[in-house]
Formats: sequence, C-alpha cells, structure tokens
Amino acid sequence: MTIRHLVYATSGIMLLLGACQRQVADTVTPTSTGTDSFALMQDRILTPTCATAGCHASEADASFKQHGLVLAKGLAFANLVNVAPKNALSLADGHKRVKPFASLESLLFHKLNPDASHHAGKVYGNAMPLGGTPLTVGQIEFVRRWIEGGALPTTSYVDPALLDDKTPSTSTTSLFTPPAAPAKGTGFQLKVEAFDIAPNFERELFTRQAVGNTEDIYVNRFTVNMRSGSHHFLAYDFENKSLAPPMNTIRDLRNPDGTLNLLTALQMSNHVYLAGSQSATNDYSFPEGAALLIPANATVDLNVHYVNKTTAVTKGEAYMNFYTTPKAAVTKVVKTLNMGNTSLSIPAGTTKTFTKTFLVAKDMQVLTLTSHMHKLGVKFVIKIKGGARDGEVVYTTTDWEHPDIINFKTPILLAKGEGLISEITYNNTTAKTVNFGLTSEDEMGIIFGYYYEIN
Repeated sequence: MTIRHLVYATSGIMLLLGACQRQVADTVTPTSTGTDSFALMQDRILTPTCATAGCHASEADASFKQHGLVLAKGLAFANLVNVAPKNALSLADGHKRVKPFASLESLLFHKLNPDASHHAGKVYGNAMPLGGTPLTVGQIEFVRRWIEGGALPTTSYVDPALLDDKTPSTSTTSLFTPPAAPAKGTGFQLKVEAFDIAPNFERELFTRQAVGNTEDIYVNRFTVNMRSGSHHFLAYDFENKSLAPPMNTIRDLRNPDGTLNLLTALQMSNHVYLAGSQSATNDYSFPEGAALLIPANATVDLNVHYVNKTTAVTKGEAYMNFYTTPKAAVTKVVKTLNMGNTSLSIPAGTTKTFTKTFLVAKDMQVLTLTSHMHKLGVKFVIKIKGGARDGEVVYTTTDWEHPDIINFKTPILLAKGEGLISEITYNNTTAKTVNFGLTSEDEMGIIFGYYYEIN
C-alpha cells in the first residue's frame, strides 16, 4: 500500500477535522516536483474554481463589491497573504485572508472548508465556491499545508498528490435535512420549500407568509438553515402593510431570461429588515432579557437568493425558526431601526455622497446594523454621532445587493442626543437625475438594524 493510500484509508472528513485541530505548523519538507506549491494551488484550485467569471476573476465581477477579492493568476498571492478580510466577523476575530503558519486564522481556509466544526462552529459567510462543487478533502488539505508551511510564493513543499485526491469534503449521497420546527408554544417556523435553480443561473425569490401568531410574541432567538449555494435568507416586515404583496405566492426577482422582474423589484422598496442570515446556518440570540416584539397576526416577506454555477438543475430550500419567550421574562423590548435619508438627488453622470445624522430621543443600545440602497449605491458607511466614540465608523459595505448584517458582540450605547450618521456614495451612470423613490430606477439610503431603549 502506498503512503498516499495510507493517508486516505480513513474517512476523508476525519482526516480534515483532525488536521484542523493542529495549531502548530507542519514541518516544511521541499518536494522535488519542480513546481512551486502556490503555482500548483493557483493552477489546480484558484484559477478553475475561484477566478471564474462573476466570482473572483476581476474587479468587473458583479460580486466584487461584496468581497473585493481578485484571485486571477498574477494577482492572487498579493491579494491573499497578510491582507485583512472584508468579512466583518473574520476581521473582528483577527484573521487575515491568509495568515502564514496559521490556517485557523486564515479566512481562505475557512471559506473553502464546508464543515464549520473546525472553527468552533463559527460561520464566516457561505462556503466557497458558491453554487459550485466543493473542493475535495485533498484539495483543502493542500491549501491548509501551504498556509501552515508559511504561505510561501516560490517554494515547493506541499505534496502534489493531495491535489489528485477525489475524496468529497461533503457527502454526495446525503440530502439536506430540514430543521425541526420549535415545539408547540415555544416558537414558529417559516420556510421556503424546495425549488429548482436552472443551470448557470441566479434565482432570487420572495414569498409572503403568515408567522402564525394570533397574539403578540417576543422572539429572543432565531435560527436559519439552508441548502448550500445561497447568498442569503431574509425575513422582511413592511413599511406600508396595505401595499404588501399577495400571500403564499412565489415572486421571482429575475425572469427566466435573466432580466429584472420590475414588479418584484418595486415591492422590495416597501421592506423593513426583520431577521436573516448570509450563511447557510446561523443561530442568533438576543441579549439576556431582550426580545423582538412581533405583533399579532404578523406576515413577513421571505427572501432567498441562490446561485447555480453547474450545468445541472440544483435545489434551493430555506428555513427560519423564531423562538419565543414569555412577556414576563422580557425586560428590554427589541425594535427595528429604520433611519432613511429621503433627500437624495443625484445628477446624471456624477458621483455624489450624501450624509445625514439621526439623533435619538432616548438612551439606547444598538445590537445590529445593516443597510439598504439601490443599484447606483457604491458605498454605505455608518458612523457614531456624539459621545466618546464620535465619528467612529461602525459599519461599511460596498455591495448594494448583499449588504453586511453586523451583530455587535458589545452593543453600541447611544445616549439621548447622540445618534448615527449615514454616509452614502452613489455613482449615477444614467443620463438622468435620480432621486429618492420607491421604484427600482430610484434610489434609497436606509439604516436598518435592532435596538432597545434603556429606561
């Protein structure tokens, strides 16, 4: 039996998990292949899997605003090694995109590994490649050893046989298992049941559903579980409930030919963020004693966005569980932030930044921040106004389609008279002035999030 067969005699997944537990670098043993390890990784992993059109090929990719990462040959190394990630949770945990000698502190390793158990269950966004075939155990192990060996640009030190391993990092036979609904009296389940995504297509859909509560409820925790391949799963409330769309119907954002469904796009302008995740799994709990009030007979608009980069039809499916707590246990009622700048007028062919300050009338704790702008929005920044943290940037996104959702470990304290500043930059590439409005051809600039007032 060869050394390679011995290495892979056990389950590929167990090998990967065992490797993830090691905190020290492997011994670097140069190989005699004559090809540098990074060059092999570029040619066998990054170029065919990551640096593809629409993903990480160039700054022209539609997704570049979200990740800011180009992995094309000649650019990938400089864009990875010792570079801070844009991913807010990864950045907060002190990671680099690639940190030499430290795979567990390298976002690249986490993103390529579909099993979150190796980083204490933390989820740093969706596993990659989104909508494509996951890397094999051997490919992931090759990346891990390249990082643990120092993430060197021009040395051959990782066994190239790993790249030929075909052991899947996820089961090819297991089906997605929907989560159990909360037990009666403890919560409610919302779901988008299995649906098709055409080959080489992005499908984003909405469906309005009833929560199922006949009286006010207080939600102190929510979970999200999705099939892989999704950008996000969100639940929205409505600014004007009289304009809410029909119940229990699927509304696609894109027509089968990829063009925009204008009616669905228009309905998005009536949304107020309620809950959601940009990861396939998420489990969020509000601080002790805090819970989100959802009024009796509530309905929500569920929004899920899937990407299929394969040549076969794939499936999407998503579930969100709301877990409730008795009113008597709630000492802090969580509400949703909805701070919008309606004074927008962007002249044709110009780039313009709009700033607005929102002061609060009572002391409050801000738990979560996210944002909403339309297709001309290129950057959304939120700063603190007043107090000891005056001017501090607490939120930044450059992706209008998939804005970050940041849940703060330590809530942001705003005293009465302090507040938040929205600083939004738009690039009007059209031949007409664009104003604030409710259609897909207008613009918006809204701070969404969670907060509770301090009595």
